[in-house]
Amino acid sequence: MLELLSIDLSNYCSKQCAFCYNHSNREGNTMWTPSEVIMFAKDCIAHGIKAVSLGGGEPFEYDGVFDIIDALQPMAYVSATSNGLPLLKDDVWEQLMRHAPDKIHITIHQPDDAEEVERVSNQIRQLATTKIKPGVNLLVSNKKIETCIQVYQHLRGFIQPDQIILVPQRFSSTPSPKELASVAGGEPFQSPSCLLACKRPSDFCSVSWDKRVNSCSFANGKEKLYELTYDGMLKALRRVVFTPCSQHA
Repeated sequence: MLELLSIDLSNYCSKQCAFCYNHSNREGNTMWTPSEVIMFAKDCIAHGIKAVSLGGGEPFEYDGVFDIIDALQPMAYVSATSNGLPLLKDDVWEQLMRHAPDKIHITIHQPDDAEEVERVSNQIRQLATTKIKPGVNLLVSNKKIETCIQVYQHLRGFIQPDQIILVPQRFSSTPSPKELASVAGGEPFQSPSCLLACKRPSDFCSVSWDKRVNSCSFANGKEKLYELTYDGMLKALRRVVFTPCSQHA
């Protein structure tokens, strides 16, 4: 049964990382209006979705993100994944405090960039003083294992393992499960459920910025969402021919 829904609000992101699975960029676009996101997500919540994750692109560069949070939060657990850069702006931070989601994960894309690590660390500490639960997505490349170990140890100085997700870089420089585990230094750790083997999840649906769905955010072969409803999402999922993302590298 589907319980988790991820919606990429756009593929616009001013950071424009070259390895982004969503190919987000500074010329990015969206096919979602805020009212469409709200209508669609509310119908999904009414049919059993318990948690909605907002991503992108960069969700805090999407006009209307706070309207979406306000509309959905009374009905479901609402989180967002951000690169953190928009939160440096006073007006965005003030809005975030007024329209607080349940959780924000800030991603460290470049663990070898000391300024990025320090910025995200400071933002996590700042979020920890609010009612928003903070977390970190640490992108792990097999070329930066030692650096990732150091960053993980640094993060453990002020947050718990359940607040850190180790994300293997796709679709190149992907670490092995053993390499990913080494980053956590023997501690239990969080990572995508496909770490050991690709298996289509039964409780998760990813909806892209161009209104296409699949059971995995990284997988190609997404199918068009013809109806902005829970039933429309199920129909699209049934058309998906699910294949490992490695086949699309």
